Amino acid sequence: MTIRGVSMFALIVVALLGGGIVGYSLGHTPDGTQKDVIATQASPTFEQTFALESTPAQRDSVGATVSTGRRNAITSAVAAASPAVVGINVIELRQYRQVSPFGDDPFWRQFFPDRTFSQQVAGLGSGFLISHDGYILTNDHVAGNAKEITITLTNGKQYKASLVGTDQITDIALLKIDGKNLPHIPLGTSDDVLVGEWVIALGNPFGLFDINDKPTVTVGVVSNTGVKLEAQDGRVYRDMIQTDAAINSGNSGGPLLNALGEVIGVNSVIYTPNQGNIGLGFAIPINRVKTIVAELRRSGKIEREFWTGLEIQAMDRRMARYLGLDKVQGVIVSDVKRSSPAERAGFQRGDVIIEANGERINDEASLIALTDEARAGDTLKMKVIREGRELQLSLRLEKRSQ
Repeated sequence: MTIRGVSMFALIVVALLGGGIVGYSLGHTPDGTQKDVIATQASPTFEQTFALESTPAQRDSVGATVSTGRRNAITSAVAAASPAVVGINVIELRQYRQVSPFGDDPFWRQFFPDRTFSQQVAGLGSGFLISHDGYILTNDHVAGNAKEITITLTNGKQYKASLVGTDQITDIALLKIDGKNLPHIPLGTSDDVLVGEWVIALGNPFGLFDINDKPTVTVGVVSNTGVKLEAQDGRVYRDMIQTDAAINSGNSGGPLLNALGEVIGVNSVIYTPNQGNIGLGFAIPINRVKTIVAELRRSGKIEREFWTGLEIQAMDRRMARYLGLDKVQGVIVSDVKRSSPAERAGFQRGDVIIEANGERINDEASLIALTDEARAGDTLKMKVIREGRELQLSLRLEKRSQ
C-alpha cells in the first residue's frame, strides 16, 4: 500500500496478512544495572507489571555494559525477555467486493450486479506476554479482526487465544490465553528514550518463529523519537519511536526493548520498497500503550464516541491574507454548532486553531489525527488566533446526549 507524500516507498503495516475547500467535522460517532525482567518467584499482578520499570540511574548506567565482552547487557536482556515473546497465527474472515464488469450501465447491472463474498485469510505476527496468567500484547492489525488466534510459546506449546479487546486507532490489541506462572516482560517507560541508545527488537519475521519456536533478535539504536506518520487504514501513528533495528513483515506486535530488557515500544510499522528492512522501523511508545491496555482489560474497548460541534476547513494563502495572518498556519473554524461542546468552550466562526495540547496544528490532518486518538471525557487545550489576538480555549470531548 502507498502513503501520500512519500515517494518510492510504501508504508507497510508489518504483519504479513496475506479545487474547493473541504470541510471536516471533528468527533466520533458509533460505527477506542541489568535486572531479570522475567518473573521467577512471586508473580506480580497485571497492574503491578506496569510499575516494574527501572530507575533513571539504572537506564543511564546500562550503556557501559553493552560492549563488555560476549555476555553483556544485550545478551542478558535477550535471554531474559525471549521466553515471553510469542508467535501469533490468525485466521481472518475478510469481505471482498467484485465490481460488475459492465460498470454503471443500468441495463446490464440488473443481470450482473456487484457481488460481495467472504474468504478466510491466514496471517501471522508477533506478541509478548505481560502477565503471569496469560495476557498478551500485540497490534490490532495483527489480531483485531481475527476469528481464530493461535499462540505459540518458545517451549513449543500452542494455545488458543481469546481477544480481550482491541483499538484500531492506536493499533493495539490485548489477547488472553489460559495459563499459570507464564514468563512475561514488565513494561518500562518511553518518556525518557534517548536518540542513539541501544534497542532490541524481537519477533516473528516471515513466520520463522513457527519453524524454530523462538524469536528472531535484532539490535540497533533509537534513530528518532516523536515521529508522526500519516494515518493508515484508520490507525493513527503519532510520537513513534524510530529505530534501525531490523524489523520485517511478521514483526508487528513484538516488543522493542531497551538495554535493560524492558519494553519501551510495540513494533508496528516499517517504510520499505519491497516488504524488507531498510532500517526505517517504528514502534508505538509503551507509555501510550499502558492506558489503552488497562482500559481494554477493564471494558474490552476504548470509549471514543464523542462530539465537538466544531467544523474546520483548510487554510490557504488567500484566507491567511484575509484574516490578517503573516503566514499560512493552522485550520479555520468554519462552523460552531449551537449548544455544542465547541460553543461552550467559546469557539467562534473564523477562529484559527494553531495548537492543540501543545502540538502545532499545520493542517486538517494533524488536528483530525489528534482528535481521533482522544477519548470521551478528554479535554483539548487549544490555542487560537481571533482578530489578531491569541486565545487559549479548552474543548471537552463530550458524549452526545441520547
